[in-house]
Amino acid sequence: MSTRTERLADLIREEISRMLLRDLRDPRLGFVTLTGASVSPDLRHVKVFVSVLGDETARDGSLKALRSAAGLIQRTLFKNLHLRYAPTVSFAFDDSLEKGDRIERVLRQIHESSGGEPGGDPS
Repeated sequence: MSTRTERLADLIREEISRMLLRDLRDPRLGFVTLTGASVSPDLRHVKVFVSVLGDETARDGSLKALRSAAGLIQRTLFKNLHLRYAPTVSFAFDDSLEKGDRIERVLRQIHESSGGEPGGDPS
């Protein structure tokens, strides 16, 4: 990704974060964290990665709410960021936080079952 698209991705992520805090009032939106954004080379498409605290129902509800607000988000990005084109915004679930948490739990269990000494002999 070029510097320009990286900078635009960061600006878009920040602007959508502001919108989540002050403009979007959908009750389906749970505790949503924007983990990243990816902008196409032609700057016409943006994929925003989100993480949602909660179970699968909360995740699905939050994604549906974000997808239904995509038109409003696109118009706001176009207006506030003074873009030449209104980029098409799509949302995707980012499960890297869940995977990291799962790995950490497994490592903790291994550590506890080995006698609690890191790198030590369990006997």
